[in-house]
Amino acid sequence: MRLVAALAVAGFHLTAAWRIDGAREPAYFLPHLTHVTIYGFLGVELFFLISGFVIGMSSWNRSLGDFFTSRVSRLYPAYWACVLITAAVVTLAPIDGGVTVTGKPGIREIAANLTMLQEPLGVPAVDTVYWTLFVELRFYLLFAALAAFGLTYRRVVLFCAIWMTVAAIGPALGSTAITVIAIPQYAPYFIAGIAAFLIHRFGRSALLLGIYGFAWLLGVERVSDRVSDIDPGFHVPVWPGLLIVTLSFAAVLVVALGWTDRIRWRVLTVAGALTYPFYLLHQRIGYTLIRHGYEATRLPAWVLVLGAVVLLLGLSWLVHRLVERPLAKRIRTSLRHALAELRAASAADAKGVTLPRQAREGRLVRSARGREEK
Repeated sequence: MRLVAALAVAGFHLTAAWRIDGAREPAYFLPHLTHVTIYGFLGVELFFLISGFVIGMSSWNRSLGDFFTSRVSRLYPAYWACVLITAAVVTLAPIDGGVTVTGKPGIREIAANLTMLQEPLGVPAVDTVYWTLFVELRFYLLFAALAAFGLTYRRVVLFCAIWMTVAAIGPALGSTAITVIAIPQYAPYFIAGIAAFLIHRFGRSALLLGIYGFAWLLGVERVSDRVSDIDPGFHVPVWPGLLIVTLSFAAVLVVALGWTDRIRWRVLTVAGALTYPFYLLHQRIGYTLIRHGYEATRLPAWVLVLGAVVLLLGLSWLVHRLVERPLAKRIRTSLRHALAELRAASAADAKGVTLPRQAREGRLVRSARGREEK
């Protein structure tokens, strides 16, 4: 499902959100396809739905330190690689005209982007698709605050109810703080994903289905504005966007109810692994490949787009196998070691005891190894 969402977003960016030759509107090259792919940006909503589900599932019965370790090791390795690859490509083969972002990022911009905090730092993103990562980070911080108290069915349901209320009334208050912290535009999707996980774990109930249904209603209301803001040069009806969001909610609910539990195809795991690097790489590198390919060959636009997607999927696989997997493992081990050291030092400090350095390090190494084996 995540790969489908990523391909939908890529379809939107590469066929409908820019001008392939730098001058003519997308519909000139792909008159029929663009009327479909124009709705691909709603793949982001499906991303957030899935994220709510996955974060609930991966955080249950785990400590705050484990939550922090899993998120850092999951997000940063591929992200660092993709930022550097994208920066190299747009520096060596820049394009201008008809694109949403131009220019060569400098060392300062690249360094800020590597933190994933370029938006609050006021630094331009190397690729504009990174905006969703800051939305995700805010969700993680909200959920981490809850995880610090311990995740229980009651607490998570109360968290969803309070967040839903704030998200519903937040825009009317005109508060920047509420907009930044509560993410009212996209909160319904995260909340629905969390509720879907609770249904998956504890079984369906009127309360959870009610939360899920209310999130869907709020999401439908918000997505109307999202579709209305799109201006590709032709009329974009709102109703397909409402249908797409509804189908996304339905698909996640089907998974939550266990109707897909028998599906165990290995290829789906590979597809899921490719999604994150593909999403991070597809826009600016895709623009570069298609523009230079068009100028050199004048091939049909659909051939260039398809070729770019295939190449980017291959590059994504390389990033996953050569960077993400090995680096994520090292980061997990290092963070677990550091957290074990923190716990041991805190426990010793509470008792007024100072552990000898060698004994402390030996204990920490054994603890980290044990957690890694587990």
